[in-house]
Amino acid sequence: MLLLPDPLQRPFSLISRHFSAVKDIKWGAWALTAFYLSLLSGIVVGLQYDYLHPSYATAALDLLAPYGRFFRSLHFFTSQFFFLFSCIHLLAVYQKTMKYSIAEWLLLLGTLPLILLLLFTGYILRGDNTGSSAGLIAEHIILAIPVVGHALNNLLFDISADGLRKVYIHHVIGLDLLLLIFAWNHLRIYRIKIRDHLPIIGLMLIFSVFVSAPFEPDRLGISYISGPWFFLGLQELLRYMPPLAAGVVIPGIFLLALFSAYPTNKYLRSILIVLGASLIFYTVLSAIAWMR
Repeated sequence: MLLLPDPLQRPFSLISRHFSAVKDIKWGAWALTAFYLSLLSGIVVGLQYDYLHPSYATAALDLLAPYGRFFRSLHFFTSQFFFLFSCIHLLAVYQKTMKYSIAEWLLLLGTLPLILLLLFTGYILRGDNTGSSAGLIAEHIILAIPVVGHALNNLLFDISADGLRKVYIHHVIGLDLLLLIFAWNHLRIYRIKIRDHLPIIGLMLIFSVFVSAPFEPDRLGISYISGPWFFLGLQELLRYMPPLAAGVVIPGIFLLALFSAYPTNKYLRSILIVLGASLIFYTVLSAIAWMR
């Protein structure tokens, strides 16, 4: 066995120790905690929201409703934390997923795009510059799909003809039910005790007190509007490729690779290389879009 010299051995042992410490964090419990806070704050926000006048409803929630700004911030940020903690949780327990059946694996992986769709529809429902442009881009991408594009758009968005009614229904009912169905086997096995996670709850509450959820009112003369943070790379890709390729084919290839990354897949090494390269490429595109 090759022994590293002392000057190198210490940094490597420190990295290994810190990585183990990160893995030992209860990321799954943190994700569930953020999810519960998102649901509860979402109920408060939903009681004040009017999808017929989304921009006015969002501004009124921030300015007029008692503690409205806090609850909207709490709903916004805990939803983002839910997605991020879920992704880290998957990485931390990846080797343990070998015991899952293919069906269980596919259902669990399916929760990630569902959470992203929930985040995305939440951005659209704000009714501000960012939300409106993101909704129109999404509708344009779906309509570019041959044969089934119009049917899918009528099912999911149809913003141009029906406003935000369908987006609102999917955000508060449809996508939530699908997420519950996909994650049910996981949720009924793994329970959390809120009192064990009071520090992370406190941090999320304090964060939402001092940091407001974004809202971009209409501004004259603005020719470029950045989308949601997870949408920036796709938005940049649309500058160089047609909507079908940039918005459907390339994300579809990434999702196919992600769903194929089952730990016992004999092509796992190649799949992980594709996923890693895709994430690096998307990060670069997102950075370019963010700096515009």
